[in-house]
Order: sequence, then structure tokens, then C-alpha cells
Amino acid sequence: MDETYIQVKGKWTYFYRAVDKFGKTLDFMLSEHRDEAAASAFFARMIENNGWPEKVVIDKSGANFVGLQNMNWILLLQGWFWLIEILQVKYLNNMIEQDHRFIKKLTRPMKGFKSFQSASATLDGIEVAHMIRKRQFSASDQSAFQQFAALAA
Repeated sequence: MDETYIQVKGKWTYFYRAVDKFGKTLDFMLSEHRDEAAASAFFARMIENNGWPEKVVIDKSGANFVGLQNMNWILLLQGWFWLIEILQVKYLNNMIEQDHRFIKKLTRPMKGFKSFQSASATLDGIEVAHMIRKRQFSASDQSAFQQFAALAA
């Protein structure tokens, strides 16, 4: 899990992303803040869509660490006896850092967005197109255009 910076209305916003160990995109979210609340909201959304992970690799961000600790508290309150293992190592998240390149490659020439809603919608489309290119959807016998058309319908 990692976040990258995207410019909206001249201010930096944070694009949270999570990939699994095979490089498949699990979830993504644009947030105006990089704090405990934003990290907790992202992890809650990711867990709701993908289930509870055994291990999460993050960088040295304190907000992400506290967000994962909040998820561990939820596990304890639900009566679980295992917790999410948090690996806070700078160089273990190179896979997601490299995956950020595709987002930056498309958003850098735009020089930012004019509204948060348009940034979120555009980034959602970029992520879905990137997921299709990575062949993350079950219809692997279809072309990228056919998969996109099926998703848009």
C-alpha cells in the first residue's frame, strides 16, 4: 500500500493505492488529506472489497501505520486472535512505487485538475484501464477494448 501526490486546484491531494504481491490492483482512493482518518477510510474500503490481509507492506508513513493499527483494533474487538502483520520497510514496496509510474505518466502533462470530483473520476478511469491492461478481469480472451466496453455497459 502506498500513496502518491496529485495536484487539484493548485493543492496537493493524495491518491492511495494498494496492490497485491502479484501486482494486481486491489483498491484506490483519492483523498484531500494524508492523515489517520484518510488512511483508516482507505483500509476499511480495501478490506470491505477484498477481505482481511495477512500482511501489509507500507513505507515509513505514520498515518498509514496508525490506520492499520485501527484495523487491528477492529479485529480485536470482533474477537479475532490474529492481527494484520505490518511491515514498515522503505524498499519492500517497490512494486507499487513502479506501478505509480503509469498514473504519473498520464497526469503529469495535465498539470493538475480543476475539481476534486473530476480528478477522482479521471483517476478511476485511468486505474480501470490500467487494470484491464494488466489482465485483472476474468474475460482474458477478450481484447482490452471489449473488456472496457463490457464494463462501461
